[in-house]
Amino acid sequence: MRSRFVISFIAMIAIQVMLGGLINLSQYLVICILPVMIMCLPITFGTGRVLLVAFVASLVVDFFTDGALGLTAVALLPVAFTRNALIRLVFGSELLSRREDISIHKQGAGKVLLAILLATTLYFLVFVPVDCAGTRPLSFIALRILLSVAVSTALSYYVAGVLSPREADRWS
Repeated sequence: MRSRFVISFIAMIAIQVMLGGLINLSQYLVICILPVMIMCLPITFGTGRVLLVAFVASLVVDFFTDGALGLTAVALLPVAFTRNALIRLVFGSELLSRREDISIHKQGAGKVLLAILLATTLYFLVFVPVDCAGTRPLSFIALRILLSVAVSTALSYYVAGVLSPREADRWS
Protein backbone atom coordinates (compact mmCIF):
# COMPACT_ATOMS: atom_id res chain seq x y z
CA MET A 1 0.00 0.00 0.00
CA ARG A 2 1.37 3.38 -0.94
CA SER A 3 2.30 5.86 1.75
CA ARG A 4 0.21 8.59 0.07
CA PHE A 5 -2.89 6.46 0.53
CA VAL A 6 -2.10 5.70 4.18
CA ILE A 7 -1.55 9.38 4.97
CA SER A 8 -4.72 10.37 3.13
CA PHE A 9 -6.70 7.64 4.91
CA ILE A 10 -5.50 8.77 8.34
CA ALA A 11 -6.25 12.40 7.43
CA MET A 12 -9.78 11.40 6.40
CA ILE A 13 -10.28 9.65 9.75
CA ALA A 14 -9.22 12.88 11.47
CA ILE A 15 -11.67 14.82 9.29
CA GLN A 16 -14.44 12.35 10.19
CA VAL A 17 -13.66 12.86 13.89
CA MET A 18 -13.94 16.62 13.39
CA LEU A 19 -17.20 16.22 11.46
CA GLY A 20 -18.64 14.03 14.19
CA GLY A 21 -17.31 15.88 17.20
CA LEU A 22 -17.22 19.52 16.24
CA ILE A 23 -19.82 20.07 13.54
CA ASN A 24 -23.36 19.33 14.64
CA LEU A 25 -25.55 21.01 12.04
CA SER A 26 -28.88 19.48 12.95
CA GLN A 27 -30.45 16.52 14.67
CA TYR A 28 -31.68 15.50 11.21
CA LEU A 29 -28.22 15.29 9.66
CA VAL A 30 -25.25 13.03 10.29
CA ILE A 31 -22.24 13.39 8.01
CA CYS A 32 -20.12 10.30 7.51
CA ILE A 33 -17.36 9.61 4.98
CA LEU A 34 -16.31 6.24 6.40
CA PRO A 35 -18.26 4.09 3.88
CA VAL A 36 -16.40 5.59 0.92
CA MET A 37 -13.12 5.19 2.75
CA ILE A 38 -13.83 1.46 3.09
CA MET A 39 -14.85 1.22 -0.57
CA CYS A 40 -11.58 2.89 -1.62
CA LEU A 41 -9.33 0.47 0.25
CA PRO A 42 -7.03 -1.46 -2.12
CA ILE A 43 -8.71 -4.36 -3.90
CA THR A 44 -5.86 -6.61 -2.75
CA PHE A 45 -7.25 -6.42 0.80
CA GLY A 46 -9.25 -9.51 1.65
CA THR A 47 -12.58 -9.32 3.46
CA GLY A 48 -10.97 -10.05 6.84
CA ARG A 49 -8.48 -7.23 6.45
CA VAL A 50 -11.20 -4.82 5.28
CA LEU A 51 -13.33 -5.76 8.29
CA LEU A 52 -10.38 -5.15 10.62
CA VAL A 53 -9.64 -1.73 9.10
CA ALA A 54 -13.34 -0.81 9.31
CA PHE A 55 -13.56 -1.90 12.93
CA VAL A 56 -10.44 -0.02 14.04
CA ALA A 57 -11.38 3.13 12.10
CA SER A 58 -14.91 3.12 13.51
CA LEU A 59 -13.69 2.65 17.08
CA VAL A 60 -11.23 5.53 16.67
CA VAL A 61 -14.05 7.75 15.40
CA ASP A 62 -16.42 6.68 18.19
CA PHE A 63 -13.75 7.18 20.85
CA PHE A 64 -13.01 10.76 19.82
CA THR A 65 -16.60 11.83 19.17
CA ASP A 66 -19.61 11.98 21.45
CA GLY A 67 -21.29 8.88 20.00
CA ALA A 68 -21.75 5.58 21.76
CA LEU A 69 -18.65 3.42 21.51
CA GLY A 70 -19.32 0.76 18.88
CA LEU A 71 -22.25 2.47 17.15
CA THR A 72 -20.21 3.34 14.08
CA ALA A 73 -18.74 -0.17 14.01
CA VAL A 74 -22.24 -1.68 13.99
CA ALA A 75 -23.09 0.33 10.89
CA LEU A 76 -19.71 0.20 9.10
CA LEU A 77 -19.04 -3.53 9.36
CA PRO A 78 -21.94 -4.46 7.03
CA VAL A 79 -20.48 -2.05 4.46
CA ALA A 80 -17.06 -3.69 4.83
CA PHE A 81 -18.54 -7.18 4.65
CA THR A 82 -20.54 -6.46 1.48
CA ARG A 83 -17.78 -4.42 -0.18
CA ASN A 84 -16.84 -7.03 -2.78
CA ALA A 85 -20.50 -7.68 -3.60
CA LEU A 86 -21.09 -3.94 -4.09
CA ILE A 87 -18.02 -3.73 -6.32
CA ARG A 88 -19.25 -6.68 -8.41
CA LEU A 89 -22.73 -5.18 -8.63
CA VAL A 90 -21.59 -1.74 -9.77
CA PHE A 91 -18.32 -2.33 -11.62
CA GLY A 92 -18.60 -5.99 -12.62
CA SER A 93 -16.25 -8.79 -11.69
CA GLU A 94 -13.51 -7.50 -14.01
CA LEU A 95 -12.32 -4.99 -11.42
CA LEU A 96 -11.79 -7.73 -8.86
CA SER A 97 -10.17 -10.14 -11.31
CA ARG A 98 -7.76 -7.48 -12.60
CA ARG A 99 -7.17 -6.36 -9.00
CA GLU A 100 -7.53 -2.69 -9.91
CA ASP A 101 -8.42 -0.14 -7.29
CA ILE A 102 -11.54 1.99 -7.62
CA SER A 103 -10.76 5.15 -9.55
CA ILE A 104 -13.00 7.92 -10.82
CA HIS A 105 -10.70 8.30 -13.83
CA LYS A 106 -10.89 4.64 -14.90
CA GLN A 107 -14.40 3.54 -13.89
CA GLY A 108 -16.17 6.82 -14.49
CA ALA A 109 -17.95 9.29 -12.27
CA GLY A 110 -21.39 7.69 -12.62
CA LYS A 111 -20.35 4.23 -11.47
CA VAL A 112 -18.25 5.55 -8.61
CA LEU A 113 -21.10 7.79 -7.48
CA LEU A 114 -23.51 4.82 -7.60
CA ALA A 115 -21.12 2.71 -5.50
CA ILE A 116 -20.78 5.54 -2.98
CA LEU A 117 -24.55 5.99 -2.85
CA LEU A 118 -25.14 2.27 -2.20
CA ALA A 119 -22.45 2.02 0.49
CA THR A 120 -23.59 5.21 2.21
CA THR A 121 -27.24 4.14 2.09
CA LEU A 122 -26.39 0.76 3.62
CA TYR A 123 -24.43 2.51 6.36
CA PHE A 124 -27.25 4.88 7.29
CA LEU A 125 -29.95 2.20 7.04
CA VAL A 126 -28.17 0.55 9.97
CA PHE A 127 -26.74 3.58 11.79
CA VAL A 128 -29.84 5.77 12.13
CA PRO A 129 -32.30 3.17 13.48
CA VAL A 130 -29.70 1.88 15.96
CA ASP A 131 -28.85 5.45 17.00
CA CYS A 132 -32.51 6.32 17.52
CA ALA A 133 -33.14 2.99 19.32
CA GLY A 134 -36.92 3.20 19.27
CA THR A 135 -37.06 6.71 20.71
CA ARG A 136 -37.98 8.53 17.49
CA PRO A 137 -40.92 8.17 15.10
CA LEU A 138 -40.48 6.55 11.70
CA SER A 139 -40.88 9.88 9.89
CA PHE A 140 -37.91 11.32 11.80
CA ILE A 141 -35.79 8.25 11.04
CA ALA A 142 -36.69 8.35 7.33
CA LEU A 143 -35.93 12.07 7.03
CA ARG A 144 -32.64 11.66 8.89
CA ILE A 145 -31.59 8.78 6.62
CA LEU A 146 -32.54 10.72 3.48
CA LEU A 147 -30.74 13.93 4.44
CA SER A 148 -27.69 12.12 5.77
CA VAL A 149 -27.34 9.99 2.63
CA ALA A 150 -27.70 13.02 0.35
CA VAL A 151 -25.12 15.20 2.11
CA SER A 152 -22.67 12.38 2.90
CA THR A 153 -22.77 11.05 -0.68
CA ALA A 154 -21.91 14.47 -2.08
CA LEU A 155 -19.02 14.89 0.34
CA SER A 156 -17.88 11.29 -0.16
CA TYR A 157 -17.47 11.83 -3.90
CA TYR A 158 -14.73 14.34 -3.13
CA VAL A 159 -13.14 11.91 -0.67
CA ALA A 160 -13.15 9.20 -3.36
CA GLY A 161 -11.20 11.57 -5.60
CA VAL A 162 -8.63 12.12 -2.87
CA LEU A 163 -8.25 8.42 -2.04
CA SER A 164 -8.38 7.01 -5.57
CA PRO A 165 -5.13 6.24 -7.35
CA ARG A 166 -3.87 8.81 -9.78
CA GLU A 167 -2.77 7.86 -13.28
CA ALA A 168 0.69 9.35 -12.72
CA ASP A 169 1.18 7.10 -9.65
CA ARG A 170 0.29 4.02 -11.62
CA TRP A 171 3.51 3.91 -13.59
CA SER A 172 5.90 4.95 -10.85
